[in-house]
Amino acid sequence: MKTKLLATGLVYSTDSGRMCPVCRHPVAACQCNAAKPRPASDGIVRVSRETKGRAGKGVTLVKGLALDDAALNALGKQLKTACGSGGTVKDGVIEVQGDHCERVMALLVTQGHKVKRVGG
Repeated sequence: MKTKLLATGLVYSTDSGRMCPVCRHPVAACQCNAAKPRPASDGIVRVSRETKGRAGKGVTLVKGLALDDAALNALGKQLKTACGSGGTVKDGVIEVQGDHCERVMALLVTQGHKVKRVGG
């Protein structure tokens, strides 16, 4: 088992992944909920395309959804299936591999979300 220690304590373990610096439990089982604070949503879902830090590969980002983790993961899976590509859900942001902004926006509108295209 490899671990990394900082001045604040254990932050990563190969056995359980990222650790909460406050309660020292895995982030997925954090008891203090200090590990993932989310900004308050204004009710508008923002869809954008980004390539930064991805070696030129484009991804479609969906931000501003006021959903809990389980519902966000389910919506992420539904969007990835509809686009026929991979992706992930990180820190309240759904990432779908490829440029699928129009398809994602259409699907979110049919589900009753207020959607706005952000970026170029």
